[in-house]
Amino acid sequence: MTETDQPKLEINRPELWSAHIPVLKTDGHKYDRGHCVVLSGGPCYTGAARLAAGAALRAGSGLVTLYSPPNAVLVNAAHLTAVMIRSIAGPEAAANALGDKRITAVVAGPGLGTGEKTCLMVEAILSGNQSVVLDADALTSFRDQPTRLYSAIQKRTAPVILTPHMGEYCALFGGRSAITAKERFNAALAAAATSGAHVVLKGAGTLVASPADATGVQRISGCDSAPKWLATAGSGDVLAGIIGGLLAREMPAFEAASCAVWLHGEAANHSGPALISEDLDAGLKTAIGNLVKKLPG
Repeated sequence: MTETDQPKLEINRPELWSAHIPVLKTDGHKYDRGHCVVLSGGPCYTGAARLAAGAALRAGSGLVTLYSPPNAVLVNAAHLTAVMIRSIAGPEAAANALGDKRITAVVAGPGLGTGEKTCLMVEAILSGNQSVVLDADALTSFRDQPTRLYSAIQKRTAPVILTPHMGEYCALFGGRSAITAKERFNAALAAAATSGAHVVLKGAGTLVASPADATGVQRISGCDSAPKWLATAGSGDVLAGIIGGLLAREMPAFEAASCAVWLHGEAANHSGPALISEDLDAGLKTAIGNLVKKLPG
């Protein structure tokens, strides 16, 4: 790709994606708003998945179910109320459960654990028809065999969104973690082109890059409004959940990812400098409320 035909950076603000936010129906019900599934790890690693599940629900998914290993069900149940829980013993059970056509999005990776079992779980998810968000352990598990992940993504038609920070990006796509802004721009576009997925490259000025569309065109957006105190443990899990909640509502992938990144930053702005990831739920409620007030109708 030459300098002249590279996509231009689109500034990630509501005018970029607000027209694609699904409108609620006055006679609608919860399944009209989609059903998002989040995968949990074992009993000592459940918090990240719960953060993602809560964010998916707050972002508007009509239902959210946490798929939990049997030995983690009681741990998750002790912390959750509106999020449902289903005991899932492994990849085959997850694939069978995803046969429910009412499920519209899946989030996998936060606290899931790394290794072959996670690779198999991700492949089982990608064999379904739902939109998929892959984060954290779901990315790191493929660090030694990235083409295995790319192949599974490219066999499907439903969108996939990968949400790496620079360390996860380097593990999956190669390169250096300390790079310039222009290199990050090119890295995000290259990752989307190589994998066939939308790529949310997290960091200062988080980028959202799309794979090429039917005409060969890629898009990329950059967000400049997130505060520096958003860099805290668990905030990426919340972002993955927001994306999953918007995808569950069948918002287009590029717009859903860009909207989620913006809302994530706004939630942090409302939460203030002493932010911990649990605070983002209240901040997200405020951010969404303020956004909706500005939407037509």
